Amino acid sequence: MNLIYERKHWSIAAWLTLLLTPVALAAAPAQSQPDASTSAPSSSAAAQPSSETQCADGKDNDGDSMTDCADQDCLKTDVCKADGNPENTNKRCSDWIDNDGNGAVDCDDSACGGPGITVCKGSWKGSLNTGGGSGNSGAPEEEIPDLGAGMSVEDLIGKGSDKDGERNDQLCSDGIDNDKDGRIDCADFGCRFDPTVTVCRGNPGMRFSVVAGIEQSYNIKSYRDGDGTMDTRFSRIQLRSFGPVPLIQNSFYLLSMRAEKTPRLTFAMFQMPVGKSGHYININSGGGGLSPSLILSAAKQLLLEPAYYVYNAFEQGNGASAEFGGPIGDSGKLQFRVFVAGGSGRFSGNVGGRYFSYNNTNYTYAAGAQVAWNILGHYSRFDNPFLYTPVPTTLAFTFGAKYDQRAQERYAATNSSLVLRTNRLVLMAENYSKQELEFESFQTAYVVQLGFLVIPKRLLIAADFGEYLIPSPMKNPPSLLQTDLKKQLEERQWRLAAHMYFYRNIGIVSLLYKNRSVANPKPGLPANLEQQLSLEAQYRF
Repeated sequence: MNLIYERKHWSIAAWLTLLLTPVALAAAPAQSQPDASTSAPSSSAAAQPSSETQCADGKDNDGDSMTDCADQDCLKTDVCKADGNPENTNKRCSDWIDNDGNGAVDCDDSACGGPGITVCKGSWKGSLNTGGGSGNSGAPEEEIPDLGAGMSVEDLIGKGSDKDGERNDQLCSDGIDNDKDGRIDCADFGCRFDPTVTVCRGNPGMRFSVVAGIEQSYNIKSYRDGDGTMDTRFSRIQLRSFGPVPLIQNSFYLLSMRAEKTPRLTFAMFQMPVGKSGHYININSGGGGLSPSLILSAAKQLLLEPAYYVYNAFEQGNGASAEFGGPIGDSGKLQFRVFVAGGSGRFSGNVGGRYFSYNNTNYTYAAGAQVAWNILGHYSRFDNPFLYTPVPTTLAFTFGAKYDQRAQERYAATNSSLVLRTNRLVLMAENYSKQELEFESFQTAYVVQLGFLVIPKRLLIAADFGEYLIPSPMKNPPSLLQTDLKKQLEERQWRLAAHMYFYRNIGIVSLLYKNRSVANPKPGLPANLEQQLSLEAQYRF
C-alpha cells in the first residue's frame, strides 16, 4: 500500500482508511529513533530514568522510544517551546517543534519541502541523503551499505546487520524491535525503505490514503451477466484514514471505507499498547477473525481480489470485537492473539448499527485464538505479498481455532496458513475448515497462491488455485435456508495475473484471467461456469 521513510527519530501508528470505501491496511504509532550509537537499551533497567531527563541531547533517556521534544515529558520545557521563526533548516524541520506556530510540525509543514532541506525526503525519492553525518535515517552513514550499480534503497533491506522482519505499518509503529536486529521501527531498513510502509514518511499524525482502480473486463462466459459482455468501471476506490491516537505512544487507529456501488465503512480499528513488551489490546469492528485475507487492503491482493470462497462460509462478521496479543517469549519467533466478538454484523460495513435481511433471533458471537510461528525470518499477517524487489528468506506458519454462533448455525472452525518468501518468490497456502454442530456437516476450503518477480520493480506474475468443498451434507437442515447457508455451494477457482509497475510501486497495470465453477443450487444440473478477462490500472498512494 504505501511508502516512505524519515530521519532519525520517529514512527507513529497508523493504518487504513477514511470516508468512503474499501478495506483497510496500514498502521502506526509514534516513536523517535536515536542514533545507532545510542539506540541500544541500557544494560541496567534499574539505572534508566522513568522520564526524559534531557530534552536536547538527541537521546531517548527513559527508553520509551521517544526522543527529546517528541517525548511528552518535554512538552513544557523551554527548549521545546516555539520561537516564532520559520521552519527552514534541516534542524528546525526535525526537532518536533512547531517553530512558526502554524499548526504544522516539522515535515508536515510545507516550508520543510523547500530548497536545501533534505530531512523530509523519504524513500520515494529513490536515494539516501548522504550529505555528511547522518542521513535521513538517523543511523550513521557507515552503517548503511553502499548502493551498487542499479541498486536503490529498497535493495538494502536484509543487507548488512539488518534483518528483514519489519515491513508494514503495524510493526513499524509498535515501539518494538520485532526482528531483533537492534533497530526499532523507523530506524529499521524495512520500515525506512520498503515503499509499502507509510508511517515512516515524516512526522506522525493523521494520514489519508487512496487505492483507486479502473477496470476493463470481458466476460468470456458468465452464468450471471451473459457471455461475451464487456464493461468499464472503477473497480475499487478505497479511502483510508490512519494514525496515532493523540497522546498515546505506540497507539494506532484505522478507518477504512470503500466508495463503490454503496459507500460504506468496511473496517475500524483502535489499538493501544499494553506494557513495553509488544503486547496490545485492539478494539475493531469485528470484520477480521482468523483468515489473513480479510485484513489486507485492496492494494495487497496478489490476484486483485481475495479468494472469497476461503472465508465466505467461515467468517461472517460481527458488530464489534476485542483482541489481545503480542509475543510469546523474548525471541519474537512466536506470536499469539485471542479475541472475542459479538453482535449481528454479517459483513464488513456494519459499523454503527445492525443489518437483517432475515429473521435473526439468535445472538451471534465468536471467540478464538491464533498462534504464529516465525520459522525463518519474521512475518506478519499485515505484510504485503506484492514483491517489488527481491527479499530475504522468510518462512512462517499460523494456526488458529474459534467457536462461532450465527443466526441459523453453530460451528467450530480451524484456520491454518503457510507463507514462504525467498528472493523473487512468494508462496502462500491457506486452509479453513468447520464442523457444523447444528446440522453435523463438515466443510473445508483451501487456496494456494504463488507470485514471482520476473523483473524487479517492473513485472510480477501471480497465480492461485483453490476449492470450497462440502464432503458431508447437512443432516436435518431447516426448511428455509437463510443467511449465508443458502450461498454455501461447492466451488472451484483458478486465476492468472501479470502486474506491471509503471510508476514505482504506486502505479500498476494488471491483466487477470479468472476461471470459476460453482455448483448449481438445483439438483441434477451442471455447475455454473464463469470465465473473465480483465485489465485494470490502479494507483496506490
